[in-house]
Amino acid sequence: MARTTPVKNAWRAIVWLTALTLGLTVLIGAGSLAGEASWTPKLALDLEGGTQIVLAPQLESGQTVTREQLNQAVSIIRDRVDASGVSESEITTQGASNVVVSLPGVPDEETLNRIQSSAKLEFRPVLYTEVASTATAEETPDPADAEDGTTPTPEPTLATTPTATPTDASDLNWITESLFDEYSNFECASLDNFSVAPSDEPLITCEADGSFKYILGPVEVEGSTISDASSGLVSSSQGVSTGEWGVFPTFDAEGTKAVAAMTTRLFGFDNTDPRNRFAIVLDGQVISAPTTQGIITGGNPQISGSFTQETAEVLADQLKFGALPIGFEVQSNETISATLGSTQLSSGLIAGLIGLILVVIYSLFQYRLLGLVTVASLIVAGVLTYLVIAYLAWRHGYRLSLAGVAGLIVAIGFTADSFIVYFERIRDELRDGRSLTGAVEAGWKRALRTIFAAKAVNLLSAVVLFVLAVGNVRGFALTLGLTTIIDVLVVVLFTHPMLQLLATTKFFASGHPISGLDPKALGAVYRGRAQFRTPVATKSTAGASREAARRQTIAERKATELAGTPKEPSSDGKES
Repeated sequence: MARTTPVKNAWRAIVWLTALTLGLTVLIGAGSLAGEASWTPKLALDLEGGTQIVLAPQLESGQTVTREQLNQAVSIIRDRVDASGVSESEITTQGASNVVVSLPGVPDEETLNRIQSSAKLEFRPVLYTEVASTATAEETPDPADAEDGTTPTPEPTLATTPTATPTDASDLNWITESLFDEYSNFECASLDNFSVAPSDEPLITCEADGSFKYILGPVEVEGSTISDASSGLVSSSQGVSTGEWGVFPTFDAEGTKAVAAMTTRLFGFDNTDPRNRFAIVLDGQVISAPTTQGIITGGNPQISGSFTQETAEVLADQLKFGALPIGFEVQSNETISATLGSTQLSSGLIAGLIGLILVVIYSLFQYRLLGLVTVASLIVAGVLTYLVIAYLAWRHGYRLSLAGVAGLIVAIGFTADSFIVYFERIRDELRDGRSLTGAVEAGWKRALRTIFAAKAVNLLSAVVLFVLAVGNVRGFALTLGLTTIIDVLVVVLFTHPMLQLLATTKFFASGHPISGLDPKALGAVYRGRAQFRTPVATKSTAGASREAARRQTIAERKATELAGTPKEPSSDGKES
């Protein structure tokens, strides 16, 4: 005999749930075999410990740090750390000048660079360039292959002082004899210790990889005019991906105007002239020096060069969140122990276990064997939650804090609440005289609206808390929101399908006394030919009838009272 539609739907939902669970399991298992993932979720700073970095400001003589600058630096560093995928970090101030960054575990080099880098971006015109003498034959690019058209340029004729005042940033009068002598003796290996020149003076610097060194004109476009930045694969003029990673900044109105003015002038030079090029300088190093292929008027240039996906993302994040108001240097970098430790974690897990046991006891007491569906649903929800947290820890650097554990514990009660709403709706339908199969479907339609409304409120609370809060509170909000979504999935893909299948079994369909769905025990009425017949009040059903009466809604009670009121005769002697 062909299966009924509810049974087919039930099996289809269970298959989808199984596929989701197996998919996460296989994905994490493959990552674990590759040495990237772990079946054990990562723990946060309060439970595992980590690294504490103290940043001290780099100040000139007489310069001081204001409270506004310090707060701005804390905000920017927090954004950078969050963007790197490191969660549950703590960024605070120490004294009147230092910033303390506490990160769980051992941060990688890129995360440290995000924290320390001032990300000072400048756009300067190229005045002179040549292959750096420190580059080996293997490191030196072939000028014919260089995408930015880099070629050694003839040494300019120089004077001790400029013969004329420079008229613009590309004027060769910026290059004096003393400046060129300094350039000739400059070694790219010393670039890390080199002080960046003021924005209104020329700069001697090198490519970040040390392959070329430059004399650059004064700053024409400040990085602070960048309003947004993203990273991605660079596309050709035909829209085909080149396979090269790039950074795509977006300038504000001031920056757009400055970029247009700069590229308008540079585009007038021959493309073999180094002055046709502009250098993109990050923290004193040239990250790219492309030729000017056209006038950029839209304020959306692209930065390309020797980027990997990771370095492009790092640069985009630094530009997006802005430069630090002051420079910082690492004063200390040390390992710190867990602030709470494994004892508190054990206590939290024990509290969660106690709560789970109480929920199970209540479910079995209130719903008899139907309570086993609650137990099974909680187990499924727990497995899914564990897999999702393990996946987030692997792919997004999520770490479980004690606040996050609290969110998981609270979720046990919220999850069980969904099952209770559904079961009570089914019982209401049984009291109304429906068969179990009909009660399951009708009860589901009534319960689903209530469940969605309740979960929407929970999810909205979690989202607001996550957006507005910082630190460990965000961990609580994340686990609360995550378990809310999983709760809905479990109810839709497991709890309801299981009830649909159980309704077809003889044990539950017959209303066995220990099934939890006994119509007589619930005080049900028989419905035949669209009429209700009150059951005979026996000693065994009197208590159940009183219980059914207590569960009536206000509208149902009024309808009952009206049905029991005798009709009064009208003026013509007929009943009205």
